[in-house]
Amino acid sequence: MDADAYREASLERWQRAAAGWSRRREALQRIAAPVTRWMIDAVSPHPGQVVLELAAGPGDTGLAAADRVAPTGKLICSDFAEPMLDVARERARQLGVDNVEFRALNAESLDLETASVDAVLCRWGYMLLADQAAGVQETRRVLRPGRRVALAAWDAPERNPWAAAAVEETRRRLDLPPPTPAEPGMFALSAAGRIEALLAQAGFAEIEVDAIDLAMAYRSFDDWWETTLDVSRPFAEMVEARPAAERDDIRAALQRALTPFAGPDGALVIPGRTLVAAATA
Repeated sequence: MDADAYREASLERWQRAAAGWSRRREALQRIAAPVTRWMIDAVSPHPGQVVLELAAGPGDTGLAAADRVAPTGKLICSDFAEPMLDVARERARQLGVDNVEFRALNAESLDLETASVDAVLCRWGYMLLADQAAGVQETRRVLRPGRRVALAAWDAPERNPWAAAAVEETRRRLDLPPPTPAEPGMFALSAAGRIEALLAQAGFAEIEVDAIDLAMAYRSFDDWWETTLDVSRPFAEMVEARPAAERDDIRAALQRALTPFAGPDGALVIPGRTLVAAATA
């Protein structure tokens, strides 16, 4: 993999995806609520502390922690895509949260002083980094001794058919080989022991890893389809590049694949599972 080319393409995709994530923010955060609670409880933020959120996207995880460190503490809400930070800024404005500093940061090379933050949150971000080890090591560097990181990463594809269906269809249509263990992607940290190894190699202690089962609910297949096009740029780009007849074929194939999760009213409830982890610097 050309890491620099991947980073450039990833940045461009997340810039383009920001509008879709803004549209779907409420539904996505409702589904993710138990993950957010687990992560914040794991770092246990207190008034006066500095919390850093990496790959913040719409920012809801970090903004939930901002209230815990108020009034004298602050949240550093960061993402490497400025349009994503705009979504988070608007969310903070809606919530009336003002103890937030918004910064465009590369998680693999943080422009922050060593031992300058009290907690780090990264929900579904490390797995997408070109150099996941560098991202975790940078997190360890900026954390004060004895402070905590909490992260989430998706479990294996078979435990997440709500997303794996689109991922596999994209690979099939583009004739892509299976991902290598080192390749960044949605399921890059799902292998047993992978998260523990990354944290331990970076010098973290008191490592704990757990799993949270989620119900990914959609009003209909159309809702799933439109949501997936909004939040997954690789899938959307694959679909957009196909002629109309093939787009119809892709849609029909995925609807068949997800039929087992449909209720009598056509609503979909698809199982999902995320891994969550925490460790001490």
